[in-house]
Amino acid sequence: MDAEAVIEFLGCVPLLLRLPGSSLKKIAEVVLVKRYDAGEYVVREGESGDGVYFIWEGEAEVVGSVTANEESRPDFQLKQYDYFGMSTSVHHANVIALSKLTCLVLPHEHCSLLQTKSIWNADKTLETCSLVESILHLEPIEVNIFQGITLPDAPKFGKVFGGQLVGQALAAASKTVDCLKVVHSLHAYFLLVGDFDMPIIYQVNRLRDGKSFATRTVDAIQKGNIIFTLLASFQKEEEGFDHQEAKMPSVPAPEMLLSMEDLREKRLTDPLLPRTYRNKVATTKFVPWPIELRFCEPNNSTNQNKAPPSLRYWLRARGKLSDDQALHRCVVAYASDLIFLNVSMNPHRRKALKTRSVSLDHSMWFHRPLRADDWILFVISSPAAYNARGFVSGQMFNRKGELLVSLTQEGLLREVKSPGPPVTSKL
Repeated sequence: MDAEAVIEFLGCVPLLLRLPGSSLKKIAEVVLVKRYDAGEYVVREGESGDGVYFIWEGEAEVVGSVTANEESRPDFQLKQYDYFGMSTSVHHANVIALSKLTCLVLPHEHCSLLQTKSIWNADKTLETCSLVESILHLEPIEVNIFQGITLPDAPKFGKVFGGQLVGQALAAASKTVDCLKVVHSLHAYFLLVGDFDMPIIYQVNRLRDGKSFATRTVDAIQKGNIIFTLLASFQKEEEGFDHQEAKMPSVPAPEMLLSMEDLREKRLTDPLLPRTYRNKVATTKFVPWPIELRFCEPNNSTNQNKAPPSLRYWLRARGKLSDDQALHRCVVAYASDLIFLNVSMNPHRRKALKTRSVSLDHSMWFHRPLRADDWILFVISSPAAYNARGFVSGQMFNRKGELLVSLTQEGLLREVKSPGPPVTSKL
């Protein structure tokens, strides 16, 4: 039986949604193929069977003991993607093939592969993996339904961070697609502000499952309201045409640039910066982001100075990530919203200006495999802002200069007006 076909099948079994892709590939290597004719016993009551059975093709019937009361007999049918034999104890009913039946059987000695500590890694716990990997961990609640939370150490910005919604929703969609298909494009809309003190429910809708492509929509729900929605398309890897016109700009290597922590320390003592700005930096609690940034053109400008509507910086996840391409693309989706929209404000900054910005929509196209724990150059520009909306586009390159991701985003940009002086009576 074709190994890819087995992996694709396992990706559709509800029981296995919570497993990392590496576990599914290992299961595909050790399952046995068992075939039965109509009327043949698959397992008999009182027997332990050969392991966990996954129905590949055909139908079977579960029939209770002939000595049991008619009302209590657990008669029902099993169809494709159903499974039985979840423990090493004996079966309490007969399973009989209703038609020609093919099962994949995971032997008892390999059933430990069904145990996992994370949807991304079977061996790492959430406490030992990187922070961003923990942020993107979801709990499967039901078929196509997942729950995510905002960790105490996760960036919040007064609400659920938009990148968290993109990354977690993409993670939910990815867990309903077989691990041979990875996201190649996504389009998302931010509808309502999220409450970081509440869990987020992610409801996945399987729009299409094809041989090469799969399509999913995901709704993020809080308090019964959809606060975010995502449409994503997944593709199996295949050979094809290859060209690249985009050129990576010449920038310093990330090792030559200051980290966010070093840049903050430098700004605390920089005499060219206003004292009020330095005091604000000093009194603001600094919480390291789960994504490390290195700005290519560090300067003395502040959020009070006008600047060109462009920005270039290196990024990577802090810590080593698990080897799952789906995870790495979720991490890049998470990181892509960190400073993206702010670039559209650069030409409009001035002293005492207060603004409010909210992401409205976000689109990404993944061109090549990537590692989010390796340095990635993010090149951002804002070609336009109008009608209280800013528009930004971006490109992500690896250190070889290969274009990894193309991105666009539009967001709301509003000036916060200071209240006028109180009206005094002239009487």
